[in-house]
Amino acid sequence: MKSGLFNCILILGAALTVTCGAVAQQKSATGSASEYGAKEALKPLPPGGPAPRSADGHPDLSGIWFIGSLGKEDATLVGSQVREGDPALRAFDPKVTPEEKPSFQPWAADKIKQQQQANVLSYSPASFNKLPKEQKLAGIDQEIAKLSRTCMPAGVPRIGLGGGHGMELVQHPGLLVQLIDANHDFRVIPTDGRAHSKDPAPAFNGEEVGHWDGDTLVIDTIGIDERVWNNDQWTFHSEQEHVVERFTRPSLNYLIYQATIDDPMVLTKPWTSAPRRWSLSVSHEQLDEWYCGVSNNDEVTALKETKKRLEEEK
Repeated sequence: MKSGLFNCILILGAALTVTCGAVAQQKSATGSASEYGAKEALKPLPPGGPAPRSADGHPDLSGIWFIGSLGKEDATLVGSQVREGDPALRAFDPKVTPEEKPSFQPWAADKIKQQQQANVLSYSPASFNKLPKEQKLAGIDQEIAKLSRTCMPAGVPRIGLGGGHGMELVQHPGLLVQLIDANHDFRVIPTDGRAHSKDPAPAFNGEEVGHWDGDTLVIDTIGIDERVWNNDQWTFHSEQEHVVERFTRPSLNYLIYQATIDDPMVLTKPWTSAPRRWSLSVSHEQLDEWYCGVSNNDEVTALKETKKRLEEEK
């Protein structure tokens, strides 16, 4: 398995150059980057037969999984505009399973709006140059502060909802282990139906307890560290956040993941994601390496240099 770098350059006027990098896993046996330039639709994996079952009768979720329906991580790294509408590359098809937007409390909606206005990567070069210097600097600070750049763990629920990297699940009776190649992040989840402790200490993955509901593994999480982001736009939550995740394996080649977030201090009602589709690795090779601060070091350096130039301007 070879590691490659899929680069995109976004130039924000003469003042700002941001380099975006994403680490790819490309497998010569299953295709190369050139196949993504074609206009024909990519062929998704077939169901592959029934899901395997463990000795206790539950579906066995074990395997190496990638978002979409191609069974390889390349699906998360396609930059061609030709591919944007291809359902095989998506975690879900919004035309089939539309995802409702979170319903935020007024104060939370205002905070998110302010953060979005400071998101420098959403501006064209011309628009960025018109921003006040203070807003440019605030936007760059926000980019540098992202968890992926400060090397913190993804945390719950982003470790499941993110989908930017490969994931391996290892299932044992009473236990599920989730591994992702980003920073070799992991979590170990008891699935024996135990209750939560009375007052769990905050943690990036929170306190997780799981149980089976028929063929669905339900993971209930509380005590999530408030530094965890739910996604790049939803960057805050309260100590009351409560996440329920559901894993199902409807067939050999597919895994379905869905999360519900309840946080009455931030949301007016619980939010449930659209079901995310993961596909089983077609090569079954081990996950590759991706380390924050190493793999994305050029991006961080570019942001910091741009900030320094702006600060020195009169």
